Amino acid sequence: MENTFEKVCALHEIPDNSSKIVNVGKSKVALFHHKGKLSAISNACLHKGGPLGLGVVEEKYDGVYVNCPWHGWEYNIETGSAPPGYHDQQAVYEVKIEEGEVFISTQPIVPAKKAQHDLSVLEDLIKLKYQTNENSLNILGISTTNLHPNLPRYSTSEAALEKSLDYAKEKYGADTRLIKLRDIEFRTCEGYYSQHMHACTWPCSITEMDPNDGMTEVYRSMILWADIILVSTPIRWGNPSSLYFKMAERLNCVQNQITIQDKILIKNKVASFIITGGQDNIQQVAGQMMCFFTDLGFAFPPFSFMGWSRGWVAEDMDKNVMQFKKSQFVDRSTREIVDNCIETLKAMKTTPAQQLKAPKPHKKDSWSAEMENPDMNM
Repeated sequence: MENTFEKVCALHEIPDNSSKIVNVGKSKVALFHHKGKLSAISNACLHKGGPLGLGVVEEKYDGVYVNCPWHGWEYNIETGSAPPGYHDQQAVYEVKIEEGEVFISTQPIVPAKKAQHDLSVLEDLIKLKYQTNENSLNILGISTTNLHPNLPRYSTSEAALEKSLDYAKEKYGADTRLIKLRDIEFRTCEGYYSQHMHACTWPCSITEMDPNDGMTEVYRSMILWADIILVSTPIRWGNPSSLYFKMAERLNCVQNQITIQDKILIKNKVASFIITGGQDNIQQVAGQMMCFFTDLGFAFPPFSFMGWSRGWVAEDMDKNVMQFKKSQFVDRSTREIVDNCIETLKAMKTTPAQQLKAPKPHKKDSWSAEMENPDMNM
């Protein structure tokens, strides 16, 4: 069957070294003009549907490639092929120029083909293979303090966290894990959600691209394994540590599942916090952390944080550790926060979480939900 063509724009509307997203029938096509030559491939990236017509075009590998602006997948703008070593094939359309007008074939001359990508290493996250049950008692500690690896020093927040985990293991026989964020290398959130809600994925698109990224360990332990999490942080100018925020930003993919898929990943899990600093602001830090973790789906026991502070005028920080180590309050409160978490968890495990609702915005609630963005494919 002979292909037909559809006029999409005038040639002057796509100057050399530019690209344009055009409609061909019901399909969106990315039209490229590079060094005097026009070419066209499907606009929808084979990964998550990102708009290739908005991507950066570069000469690399064996030709000229466009980078998907969502997650960086690449396609040759003339052949539609993926870079050497990859087997994805983007749909390619024929382009004609007649009397200063650009025409594109209504059907691709090369069909799209998405290659099989081996994600078996992430199967537990993809299929949400939870490791908790009605009898499990898995307690995850996350230390967010940042210490120089070659200049070890005492951390009050981490020491308090270790006290809590040791107590949980000794008194309750809990299975415990400790993740020190400074010891795992993980990329910062790259803000894909700001481009399109579907650009933020579960598992995190960074984890999908690099399963060895350190946040993969956090996702597995926090989402699939833990019944209780204890997060410890020092106070940094009235806020949690920078490593805490780096982790929190990468947990956007957990909260965003509520908005995008109406799917709650966190159910029947308890969180509490350990906050230490030479000066005050404990309640401000706790409030920020509690707000974030309740939006993920965690529940809190009564009195869900313990804090250590010596007050505004306590600038003699050399005495901080000395007093901390001798404090009966620290010994008692690190135990009591575990007791409270376990009592809350016991109560929660008697209540099925299937009916749990998240009173959060969903994509259909947006006032602009019915608006069409001509650059996007969905």
